Amino acid sequence: MLIYNDIITQDEMISDAYDMTLVDDVVYEVDCQMITIKEGDVDIGGNPSAEDAEDELEEGAVQVNNVAHSFRLQETSFDKKSFLTYIKGYMKAVKAKLADTDPEQIPIFEKGAMAYVKKVVANFKDYDFFTGESMDPDGMIVLLNYREDGTTPFCIFWKHGLKAQKV
Repeated sequence: MLIYNDIITQDEMISDAYDMTLVDDVVYEVDCQMITIKEGDVDIGGNPSAEDAEDELEEGAVQVNNVAHSFRLQETSFDKKSFLTYIKGYMKAVKAKLADTDPEQIPIFEKGAMAYVKKVVANFKDYDFFTGESMDPDGMIVLLNYREDGTTPFCIFWKHGLKAQKV
């Protein structure tokens, strides 16, 4: 199994146990789901059978995103201006890391990241933001959005901001 760490903070961000789809050669999209957790219980994300389905949460139970919960991602918030300030600094830091490790990827990263950021900014209100466990403000911000059906969440990770580690 591969664990993908943030190249800046070393936070664990995602693993290949989830279906990762490469989009525009710049981001990975990972479908996720909302799960119910309760202190002491383990929920593997399966749906209850029709007769066991409950309309409301049990006392002490909470709904969480399975990816955010599994990798201890912390929700954060941005307005458009602060996001643009953050993303400029983050892209500069990733470019500097690429210059040391994989310089031929820099043009691909710059072109793809710029186009993807434009898509995010155009639909800014549709996104939620998560930071790694360390909550380092210089690290990767994971974007969360919903598919066209409006109910299927997916997370977005910057490909060039991740480093795979075999475990």
